[in-house]
Amino acid sequence: MMYINQIHTSASQIRLEKLIKERLKPDADREKIDAQIWDLFGEVWAIMFTDLCGFSRGVERFGIIHFLQLIYESERLFVPCIDEYDGIVIKSEGDSLMVVFRLVNKALDCAIAMQKAAQAYNQDKTDEEKILLSIGLGYGRILKIGDADIFGAEVNAASKLGEDIGKAWEILATVAVTEQIKKRSNIQLELLSTVTPGTSQAFKIIYQMN
Repeated sequence: MMYINQIHTSASQIRLEKLIKERLKPDADREKIDAQIWDLFGEVWAIMFTDLCGFSRGVERFGIIHFLQLIYESERLFVPCIDEYDGIVIKSEGDSLMVVFRLVNKALDCAIAMQKAAQAYNQDKTDEEKILLSIGLGYGRILKIGDADIFGAEVNAASKLGEDIGKAWEILATVAVTEQIKKRSNIQLELLSTVTPGTSQAFKIIYQMN
């Protein structure tokens, strides 16, 4: 199965590169090519970006090997949650994960489960050993290139929320996400004052930790 997946991803990337090269030609019908790209690769997904808060500052204080251990431990904790809620890990870069879900509610349930897993893990740990997680969520039509990469406004917004704006224990979401979850009784939504590129509004999701 892995071999088949590698062929599929490579073929998708090659096809996209050919279309981008066509688009660069002076006489290219860009509108037609753009429509073709969206027809080939456009899909609707919920997007999750995770980040270990304070990672960069901590590396300077405790050293990179200590934080390689934290990354290992965080993936050991979080990947089973992602599997349980039908997520697909697209990328793992440093202390961050890029994950997609077909359903927004599963993405949110997974995010809450991940935060609870981190809370349980941290109970008997020293401050420098604790896993402090922030999560950004987006939802909408994106370009998904096999299982190699994703692109789109909601991708950018989720990345910004999870990796740059979010603090420890926070789950932040675009307005497109909140439209899908606003009727849930186990959460509340708090509007962020920060303007986030890729979404007209962003919210902090208030959830029960216990």
